[in-house]
Amino acid sequence: MTVTSVAIADLAARLDEAAVTGTPIPQLAADHGIDVDTAYHVQQALVDRRLARGEHLVGAKMGLTSRAKMAQVGVEEPILGQLTDTTVVPDGGTADIGGLIHPRVEPEIAFLLDRAPTPGTPFTDAVRAVAPALEVIDSRYANFTFSLPDVIADNTSAALFTVGAWRPVPDGVDNLGVLLEIDGRTVQTGSTAAILGDPRRALAAGVALAGRHGPALRAGWIFLAGAATAAVPLAPGAQVRATVQGLGTASFTTTGGAS
Repeated sequence: MTVTSVAIADLAARLDEAAVTGTPIPQLAADHGIDVDTAYHVQQALVDRRLARGEHLVGAKMGLTSRAKMAQVGVEEPILGQLTDTTVVPDGGTADIGGLIHPRVEPEIAFLLDRAPTPGTPFTDAVRAVAPALEVIDSRYANFTFSLPDVIADNTSAALFTVGAWRPVPDGVDNLGVLLEIDGRTVQTGSTAAILGDPRRALAAGVALAGRHGPALRAGWIFLAGAATAAVPLAPGAQVRATVQGLGTASFTTTGGAS
């Protein structure tokens, strides 16, 4: 079944309304014949709606970057989403999760792009700086349940993100210890090795995905390489901090809703 441009716009509108109103919706892909390629068209239509409201793109993010997650959904590559300025939470600031459906947080590593990378661009030429990061994900689907095309269409569950202080790129980022704390209690530990074995591979994968599905990565963008641990449910009033070995910390405090 061919999904028309009208249907793509309608599906994007449903996802947009779910995010704006904080109301979960049923999965879309199975009932509407959405494959991976079409899902990226829906994602773009969804992001275009936000850009039309005045938001601006500031980066891109990877999803499904752990081998276990890819095997779970039967794919051999991660997925790519887009980040806008309204999703940025300052380091040490407050993240309003009151309008989110079922927010979860995960520690990440972020790259600051020095140039627009293309296939084959050396990592050291493409990346100006690196930082610890936190991402709040929030699927717009009921029960946080979705297929691969569903999550792509939903802009890879993107909601909010925080980036810590930028630092020069170290010699290696492939096996840095990662710690996620909530209210001073350790809730996850892991390593950047969980990100495709080496977060630098996530950038190469992102460049390839952008080449197939767009948009092209741009100089000055933030690139979230993917989660280093499992995501943890997030409640209002939580003090959240990610620590990445040798890179420092990123943190925020949640607000919104009943604590």
